[in-house]
Amino acid sequence: MLKEFKEFAMRGNVVDMAVGIIIGAAFGAIVQSLVADVVMPPIGLLLGNVDFADFFFVLKGGTPAGPYASLAQARAAGAVSLNYGLFITAIINFVIIAFAVFLLIRGINRLKRKEETPAAEPDTKECSYCLSKVPVKATKCAYCTSELPAA
Repeated sequence: MLKEFKEFAMRGNVVDMAVGIIIGAAFGAIVQSLVADVVMPPIGLLLGNVDFADFFFVLKGGTPAGPYASLAQARAAGAVSLNYGLFITAIINFVIIAFAVFLLIRGINRLKRKEETPAAEPDTKECSYCLSKVPVKATKCAYCTSELPAA
């Protein structure tokens, strides 16, 4: 059983999948940083120094009772909150990741289409008697005058 598991784990597609998951997690961290550190601050600045992480609605107050200036204060007090600012940030993360994956798949599909493009039909064929190149539609070889099979 251990031998079978080793064969399964060392298969190419399993290893490729593991590498893909690791790269995906690293890419997710990069996108998270991009959104939190690069995209959201200018948006917050345009909206009047607003931090999207602090967009929340208190469903049940904690101890001490609200109002809470930030989500961190609400969490520290044990308040139950609806964190729609974090949800907006997650949506932006998703859109950026989905767009990056779209661009990746689009590039791969272009490469596949180039590989799958059929070769043009040849316009010459080889005479089976003298091995000379003759037009595909020729019924007689111009070099040895042999009858050629119809194309």
